Amino acid sequence: MARKNRKKLGEILVEASVVDAAAVATAVIDAKAAHKRIGEMLVERKLCTDEDVARALGEQFGLKFFDLSKPENSSRVDRKNLPEDIIKKNQVLPLEKEGGKLRLVIHDPVDFDLLETLRFRVGETEQVISSRTQIRAFLEGGSATKSNNALEQLQSSSMDMSVDRSVDRSVDKSIDADDSTVVRLVNRLIINAVRNRASDIHVEPQVDTVRVRYRIDGVCVEVPGGISLDNKSAVLARLKLMAGVNIAERRIPQDGRIKMIIDEVPIDFRVSTCPAYHGESVVLRILRPDAVNLGIEKLGFEPAMLEAFNKTIARPNGIFLVTGPTGSGKTTTLYSALKGLNTPNRKIITAEDPVEYNFNGVVQVQVKEQIGLTFPIILKTMLRQAPNIILVGEIRDREVADIAIQAALTGHLVFSTLHTNDAPSAITRLIDMGVKPFLVASSIQAILAQRLARVLCPHCKVVDDSPDPKYIGLVGLQEHVHSGKILKAVGCPQCSKGYRGRMAVFEMMLMSAEVRELAFQRSTVAKLRAAAVRAGLQSLLTDGRTKILKGRTTPQEVAAFAQVDGIDPMETT
Repeated sequence: MARKNRKKLGEILVEASVVDAAAVATAVIDAKAAHKRIGEMLVERKLCTDEDVARALGEQFGLKFFDLSKPENSSRVDRKNLPEDIIKKNQVLPLEKEGGKLRLVIHDPVDFDLLETLRFRVGETEQVISSRTQIRAFLEGGSATKSNNALEQLQSSSMDMSVDRSVDRSVDKSIDADDSTVVRLVNRLIINAVRNRASDIHVEPQVDTVRVRYRIDGVCVEVPGGISLDNKSAVLARLKLMAGVNIAERRIPQDGRIKMIIDEVPIDFRVSTCPAYHGESVVLRILRPDAVNLGIEKLGFEPAMLEAFNKTIARPNGIFLVTGPTGSGKTTTLYSALKGLNTPNRKIITAEDPVEYNFNGVVQVQVKEQIGLTFPIILKTMLRQAPNIILVGEIRDREVADIAIQAALTGHLVFSTLHTNDAPSAITRLIDMGVKPFLVASSIQAILAQRLARVLCPHCKVVDDSPDPKYIGLVGLQEHVHSGKILKAVGCPQCSKGYRGRMAVFEMMLMSAEVRELAFQRSTVAKLRAAAVRAGLQSLLTDGRTKILKGRTTPQEVAAFAQVDGIDPMETT
């Protein structure tokens, strides 16, 4: 069929009564904006299936649709007719040879580079088309029969199986995708973590087993049974293979990423491997797209603090810092702020290490130390890109701090994070880095310190008739204030030990004239805090008490995560 007479994909789908013309028109516009194909956009919006798009592509390019869910078709696949690395890397399936031509099942008829490569490797080919979903299902399990089984619905879009197995013959042979035992085991491990609301998966080899733990609402929960030592090498290799790192390298740490679709939701996993005495420890950080789509109002701000927060981030210039330890939700808070500011009339650029979540409309730059793409280099380049708003993942040293401050003083709004225990300490930390006090005093607009506390499950929380006096004293509640208002965790099938989800406990310090003067004078943290309190600062503990009395969390949680002296945080878990 001549190219000029070829129908558009949308037209074919409309003629087949799969979607209506209005939906196609809208999807075309949105697909262009998101740099996606129209078929991808329609499937993403659940307006049609992957099979519908494949059938339409077949009609568009004159290719027969090959339904791999039919046993008579799947039985025709002969993997001996094509090198395994090509099959797995490019998601194609060889059929029989006829008349000197190899018949191939493909999913992308416009991947001309692939077709040219195949012509070079195996000679002339004849193509039929199937959906990417069916081809992946066949490669994963040897069959593309449709099922409601969650493992078969799983779609992995980041696996590159083209690994030269000769580099390490000691790796357990079961890492091959054809052996579905380990594949199913790893898939089940990941799916269960996502469905149980875990934020991390920890795979840790021990003397006699491989321990698996999920971090749920900030607390590690061990998976009963773990993984047997017999499967250790295969499971670790499978995870590394999916993450796109070198499975033969076990001596140095490696970082990778996995992209999956679980229960029709795209999930990213940031993978870190670390050599340990009994074998490599692997941690998968689960990055859900909805984690940064909460909206500022759902982060846990009380009304007065939310108003102050919104006023601060609406300013045209200055630095807004978020402080707290690792895992305290700083990135989520900053991304939620950016989400509200991300409008067509503003240019936003970020420098991150690593880029955890993708934002449409925001220019995100990944730090790559190994090639010299450092925070300072990125920041200097940013300023030549005429941005309105800059996000710096973390201020780690004086050079980054100086550039961020200069950006703030020259009319840019700068967001960043710092590792300090409270808001006033951020000022002394910057000065200790070597930043001149007058620059700190003049550039910073506000500092937000935060922690995360578990939220009581709404299905099972009850009034605590006899709250533990130890925790009541630690959070500073008086009997006449808390009587009948404190709730406790019980536990039910809907939650984890009486808690479901987490919220932030905040402390926001606005830079008043007195605070700026004290910063200029290099005053102590105690003096800075006293001045901030006079200007209206509410401490982490004060905010935590408010949330306790509203029945959202418990004294144990606030005592542990608001850094109260005299308590072991692990006692509350």
